[in-house]
Amino acid sequence: MPNVVVVGTQWGDEGKGKIVDLLTDKAQVVVRYQGGNNAGHTLVVGGEKFIFHLIPSGILHPHTVCCIGNGVVLDPEVLLAEIDRLHSRGVPVGPENLRISPRTQVILPYHRRLDLARERVKGPGKIGTTGRGIGPCYEDKVARRGIRVAELVDPEVFRVKLEEILPEKNFFLEKFFGEEPLHFTEIYEPYVAMGQRLKPLVADVSVFLEEAGRQGKNILFEGAQGTHLDIDHGTYPFVTSSNPVAGGACTGAGVGPGVLHRVLGIAKAYTTRVGGGPFPTECLDAVGKHLQEGGAEFGSTTGRPRRCGWLDLVVLREAVRLNGLTGLAITKLDVLTTLDPVRLCVGYELDGKKLFTMPATLPELSRCRPVFMDFPGWKEDLRGLRRFEDLPPNARNYLQKVEELAGVPLMIISVGPDREETIILRDPFL
Repeated sequence: MPNVVVVGTQWGDEGKGKIVDLLTDKAQVVVRYQGGNNAGHTLVVGGEKFIFHLIPSGILHPHTVCCIGNGVVLDPEVLLAEIDRLHSRGVPVGPENLRISPRTQVILPYHRRLDLARERVKGPGKIGTTGRGIGPCYEDKVARRGIRVAELVDPEVFRVKLEEILPEKNFFLEKFFGEEPLHFTEIYEPYVAMGQRLKPLVADVSVFLEEAGRQGKNILFEGAQGTHLDIDHGTYPFVTSSNPVAGGACTGAGVGPGVLHRVLGIAKAYTTRVGGGPFPTECLDAVGKHLQEGGAEFGSTTGRPRRCGWLDLVVLREAVRLNGLTGLAITKLDVLTTLDPVRLCVGYELDGKKLFTMPATLPELSRCRPVFMDFPGWKEDLRGLRRFEDLPPNARNYLQKVEELAGVPLMIISVGPDREETIILRDPFL
C-alpha cells in the first residue's frame, strides 16, 4: 500500500487534522514535516475536542508512531505542555509513539521577542504573523546559526552555541527595536531542563522512516499551513517561512521523492485566510459572517477570526499543479447549508482580461476580481449522511463541478467536525 502526503490547498486551516486523524487508521507512521506551533489542528473525537500544535494528530491512535521531522521548528516549552495535556487526558506520549529528529531547529525566547518586535514596528504593513518566533527561527537555520535539538539535549554544546548567538540577538533587541535584553541564565537553565525531558524522544527520523518503509509500513506525511502560504509559491510576502507543498515532505522528513506515492489535497468547501494578504473571493457581508460563525472560523493557535469567502478554483488549481495532487478532500461542506446561491470562483478578471492562473505579484492579485458560477443551495442537514448518493442533489452538483474543474478525483467529504461525520468515496491508501 502507498505512502500518502496530506497538504492544504488554500491558506491553511483546511481541516487537515481531521483528515490525518481519519487516515491514521491505515498508517503505522505519521510524520510532521514543516512549520511550527503557528499551526493548529482541532479534532473532535467522540464529542471530545483535541487541539494539536506540534504533535501529529495521529498520536490519538495507539498503533501509530508519530515523528517530528527536521523541517519543523520546535518550541520545547509548547511541545512539553502539549505532552503534559495529553497525559492528563489519558493519552500516553513517549519514545514508543513520538520521535523527534535531532536536526530539528529549536525556537528560543529571542526568536519570539524579535518576531513580535518586527510586527510592532511595521504597523499597518505588518504580515500578521502569530508572534511565535517561527520566521526568526527559520532565518537562523538558513543563516547557519540555528540551535538544533541535537545541541539542546547536550548542555555543554548548548551553552557554547547560546553564548555565541545571544549577544547578537540582544544587540538587535536593544539597539534597533528598543527592547529589554535577554539574560543568558534565564534561557540556559530552563532550556537545559526541557532538553533533558525531550532527550528520550530524540531519534533519527530519516533512518526510522527508511526502516518503516522496508517493513512495508504505511507512512502518512502531514504538513502545516497551506500551499498559498508556501515561502516560494505562496502570496509572498504574506506567507509562512517554510514549504508546506508536498515537495517539502522530502526535505522536511529526510526521504526521497520515490517514497511519496499519493498526494491528498485538503480544501474547505469555501475559503479562509488569517492575517494580511490578498483574498479575491473574501466576503465582507452576511455570507462571510455565516461562514465564520457556522464554520467556527477562529484560529486554534491564536483565536483570531479568519477571513472568509467563496471557494476559489484558481487557488485550488494552482495547488493541484504545485503539489501533483492525486486526490481531493472537501471539508466543512455542512457550513454551506442554507446559503442560496452557493458561489464558485472559476477565474479572475484583471484589467479587462480573463485569468485562470494566479498572477505572481501582489498588486496584480489585489486587482483581480472573481468570476463566479452560481449554484442553487440546499437546506437539508448533512451531518448524519455517510454516502455521496444521500447528499442533496444541489450539494452533489456543486461537488461534481468542483471535481471537474479541479481535475482531481474527490476522495473524502467532511460533513461535520466529528471523526465519524465523513463520507469516504475512495481510500487514498489504495
